[in-house]
Amino acid sequence: MSAKRLSPEDINSYHDQGYLVIKNFCSPKEIDKLYSTALQDQAMQKNALDLNDQSGKKTKLSLWFTPGNDVFGYLTRSEKIVHAVQQLLGNRAAVCHFHSKLMQKEPRVGGAWEWHQDYGYWYKNQFMFPDQLISVMVALTPANKANGCLQVIEGSHKIGRVNHGFAGEQVGADMEMVNNALKTMNLVYAELEAGDALFFHSNILHRSEANLSEHARWSIISCYSLQSNLAYNETSTSWKTPVHVVPDEAILEWKAESFSGADFLKKENDPALKATGWEEGVNKVAVTQTRIP
Repeated sequence: MSAKRLSPEDINSYHDQGYLVIKNFCSPKEIDKLYSTALQDQAMQKNALDLNDQSGKKTKLSLWFTPGNDVFGYLTRSEKIVHAVQQLLGNRAAVCHFHSKLMQKEPRVGGAWEWHQDYGYWYKNQFMFPDQLISVMVALTPANKANGCLQVIEGSHKIGRVNHGFAGEQVGADMEMVNNALKTMNLVYAELEAGDALFFHSNILHRSEANLSEHARWSIISCYSLQSNLAYNETSTSWKTPVHVVPDEAILEWKAESFSGADFLKKENDPALKATGWEEGVNKVAVTQTRIP
């Protein structure tokens, strides 16, 4: 596969399994620039959200909507990602960027992500068509079983949306359906090297365990929709704005620019949390009453 074109086999594999791994999607130089920026940028760290898993361990992420003229914006808007997304979504409508998030799973303390579908969250944003939503994870550090890499249930996107409720401060899938899926389909550990990319469907069931290793697991996940996919409960405008594509070379040509002007998500503005009364200070009660078995 070239950096800008997926093969018919790649596309068929994505639709059949619900995910696709592309090795060496980003070069070592690109990853060095992305990871060093993630570590050093103060705005990125200041706007990181801590979300508790069911054991109380914290998973940390920074989430923003509009892709800017920064190194992560250039990755999000790069030809190699946007063109691959267009192929996988298989629609002539323009590709739009919903949001990106820097996932920061620190050694020994990085929390788990419970079983969920991304559309379990995005259903609250009232996106109409889950088949027109996709996420692209680029590993900034190695991701493996030891440090809590992503796990997916192969083919589970074909189930459709399952019920979700709170699991800690996260939205988790109905565990009865998850266990049924695990009895029916294969569990896959998506182990990645730095620079590998994982494309996955909005309805695929996935999770990750806590990072109990001595090594960090950081990644950037960019989420895309098509302009034809209306969202009736989303206040940002990025989701309906076609991506302004830049050449892949822009990632390495980027000069330092702060993220201080980025439109970061605040906890109190998250539709998934607001739908359960988090912003009213009753989160702990809601977790106790609605936690997935």
